[in-house]
Amino acid sequence: MNRGLLIVFSGPSGVGKGTVLKQLMADKELNLAYSVSMTTRLPRKGEVDGVNYFFVSEERFKEAIYNDELLEHACFVDHYYGTPKAYVEKMRNDGYNVVLEIETVGAKQIMNAYKYDNGCISIFLTPPDMKELEARIRKRSSETDDVIEKRVLKATQELRETYRYDYVICNDNVEDAVKKIRQIIMGKMLER
Repeated sequence: MNRGLLIVFSGPSGVGKGTVLKQLMADKELNLAYSVSMTTRLPRKGEVDGVNYFFVSEERFKEAIYNDELLEHACFVDHYYGTPKAYVEKMRNDGYNVVLEIETVGAKQIMNAYKYDNGCISIFLTPPDMKELEARIRKRSSETDDVIEKRVLKATQELRETYRYDYVICNDNVEDAVKKIRQIIMGKMLER
């Protein structure tokens, strides 16, 4: 059995990462496993601890950093996020292609740590434009205007980092974005 891929998947808040990933995860041929991140933010409506995120206190998160339990970590819009190392390595060793849905600071950490691992690929999902991105964030109705402004500003900064990624895909149409990302993953699987 081949060791699974490590797929770094980034994009600004509101770009549709969750929608695209849901369709990709349903494709059994891709053999994907979703890496559940740890965060200090509160759950949004419908989110489940251990499924969407591991929701922890700031103290527990800092303990995980100290104990080297995370592949990457960052503070984003006043909350900490990180990727538990043990889960990712176990899933890859079991042959699963592990998707890390992370922001650009964490992605840089992963891409630097795995730059010699030919099983690591990075994909950045972009919006058609910033006006559309802001509309998508507002449609969620889960953040205040202040947080929305922070997310739009952060998105502008993140879009400057796309050159670091192996692939940049525009999510102007979900089905097209899914198809392009599927082709990338299948191509990499066939190489191995």
